[in-house]
Amino acid sequence: MFRAQVPLYAVGFLRKGFAVRLVYRSISSRWLLSLTAVLLAGVVLYVPASAQVVQTQWTQPTAEELSMTAQPQVPGAAAVYLYREETMDDLLHMSSIYVRLKVLTEAGKESADVVLGTTSGQQAYYYGDQDFSESITDVSGRTIHPDGTVIPFTGKPYKRTIEKAGDYKLQETVFTLPAVEVGSIIEYRYKRRIPDNWGKPPQWYVQQDLFVRKGYYFWKATEDPFIDPLRNTLTTGIAWSQVLPAGATVVHVEKPAIGTADPYQTFELKVNDVAPMPEEEYMPPVRSLSYRVTFYHAVDRTGAEFWKNSGKAWAKNQDKFIGSTGSLAQQVNTLIAAGDSDSVKLKKIYAAVMSMDNTTFSRQHERSEDKAQGLKEVKTAQDVWDQRRGGDDQLTDLFVALARSAGMKAYVMSVTNRDRNIFSPNWLTLRQLDDNVAIVVVDGKEQFYDPGQRYCPFGQMAWKHSGVQGLRQTESGTAIDITPDAIYIQSQVQRVGDLAMKADGTAAGNIKITWMGQSALQWRQQGLRGDEDAVKRGMRKSLESMIPTMDVTVTSVDNLTDYEKPLVAHFDVHGQLATVTAKRLILPGQLFESTSKPLFPHETRTVGIDFNYGRRVIDAVRVKFPPGVTVESVPKEDSFTLKSLAAYHSKTEQQPTYVLMRRTYDLGVPFFMPPEYNDVREFYNKLATDDQLPVLLSADTTTAAQPAAATATDHAKSN
Repeated sequence: MFRAQVPLYAVGFLRKGFAVRLVYRSISSRWLLSLTAVLLAGVVLYVPASAQVVQTQWTQPTAEELSMTAQPQVPGAAAVYLYREETMDDLLHMSSIYVRLKVLTEAGKESADVVLGTTSGQQAYYYGDQDFSESITDVSGRTIHPDGTVIPFTGKPYKRTIEKAGDYKLQETVFTLPAVEVGSIIEYRYKRRIPDNWGKPPQWYVQQDLFVRKGYYFWKATEDPFIDPLRNTLTTGIAWSQVLPAGATVVHVEKPAIGTADPYQTFELKVNDVAPMPEEEYMPPVRSLSYRVTFYHAVDRTGAEFWKNSGKAWAKNQDKFIGSTGSLAQQVNTLIAAGDSDSVKLKKIYAAVMSMDNTTFSRQHERSEDKAQGLKEVKTAQDVWDQRRGGDDQLTDLFVALARSAGMKAYVMSVTNRDRNIFSPNWLTLRQLDDNVAIVVVDGKEQFYDPGQRYCPFGQMAWKHSGVQGLRQTESGTAIDITPDAIYIQSQVQRVGDLAMKADGTAAGNIKITWMGQSALQWRQQGLRGDEDAVKRGMRKSLESMIPTMDVTVTSVDNLTDYEKPLVAHFDVHGQLATVTAKRLILPGQLFESTSKPLFPHETRTVGIDFNYGRRVIDAVRVKFPPGVTVESVPKEDSFTLKSLAAYHSKTEQQPTYVLMRRTYDLGVPFFMPPEYNDVREFYNKLATDDQLPVLLSADTTTAAQPAAATATDHAKSN
């Protein structure tokens, strides 16, 4: 039997510096995530069924469990897991979940709603013509009150819509345990079943959002060989990566077949007193930092072998879909003109791909629909071109195919989306890769593009694809690489207000907000799942949260579908702006930050900070006031930085008939490590303090002629 230890790696995001207004910072620390991977293959042994300690009956609660009102390790916790069990049996093609949970506060009563899974109507569970959808069965449960009264669950799971816009609908399957109150113990179990011809190794997320008193995890793994469809290779090897609390370890048992029974192997894990996952502001993907065990079927004996061999097969599969170089030359010639530079050619190709129906953001079409329209199954980039639609990865591959047909070197890279996970070279599976991006050589330099992200500006990447690792094609094969960090100056928000205030502190006027880069992309993609009215509602609610004392109306939205132009929204606002006292009008010093609070209230932090992407925010608000009102005081001009990684500047200009409040905030890097927390917290606490400084106005009968007022828009333009 072969058993090999894969070296320990530190993996995660590289953080690069930025330099426009701020000082350049070179490559710095990575998110550190140490994973131990043990690869196993060869002879495996039989384990009798009696070795599987799985709960099949309800558990009688103890007197302590019935009477408990708190968990000492987590004061104030809403609820705790008394016991959590996850088991999987490959021979039965089934996994089981069993939970006992104690409700400690009113907030803990939300645990009565048990979410079994979510579906969006866009998910496809097919490989070839086979359906690999999971089914949920054997749902049962009960509620136990502190006096021992038992109320059984007699209902059925149901679907509820949690998001709906246009054709897009996100639903979750839920069942609700009855009569749950503070002090109740809720107990439930259910099973997930998969088709007989499909196998999926488990992933044990040991650390939950609640404290876990006891946890039990068990996998009964078949010895039947699994096929790697990408490499067309059979394997019985199993490997796993683990990040576990001290003293916890996976127990692996191998025994031979006995009689007519087939051999199999088991994996078992027991844990006690597992702290809940940290709940802190602006966290990186929390599951990538939690205690967990991830299993996968191992084809190769070392990490180097896996990435070489699987990378080769993956690249070959990409090229098969893309087609031979020049296969779309005729189509490319309809897009470009003689004499176009490579950059111009690529921009035209990008626009053509971006104009197609991206079914990842609209909806996937049923096969019956395609057949009714005479459309065949998509197997090549040519098919995507012919149908003028495809998923995000298919459109990215089409972009690469067209670039190659235009005579440029172009490659595909598959990345791990950092909004959900962190890439690990120790986890020897391509399952961790999410989306494809494109790499094209332009003027001798590799450039990265994201045509699969609808409305992503040319030459930019969606933030979840920037600064992330993945597997890419190269001229000589494949390699693990990292995508460029986003340039913070490309993502801007400009908020400009021009208001006229009366002596009673009410005001009316207009506000213009301009979004560029990542901030615009988020609104535009929201519109894809709904319509312009849904976007307007979202924009109105966003502005209302900044100025809750004023009524907001969206008058127009410009360039919602033109990804190469800034997205602009115009608003009319009216309502109470200033707080009125006997002698003063107290005006918010920064209108758009009037309701903001310090970002980091906690004194310590255990995980890094992830702002998703760098950005620049420019605010300029002019407030005109009537005769008889004068400026008593304004906040002092202030500027400060966070180690050249972030910067803040505010200045209020006062004139006899108006004040002009200006603010610029630059965030150059989105990632900060725990050792940097004190400096980050100090910066944002000072920023919050400055943002809350008011402008004080008082009554004055002087009404001398005043000079023409500069507009707030002038400030935004000057930046």
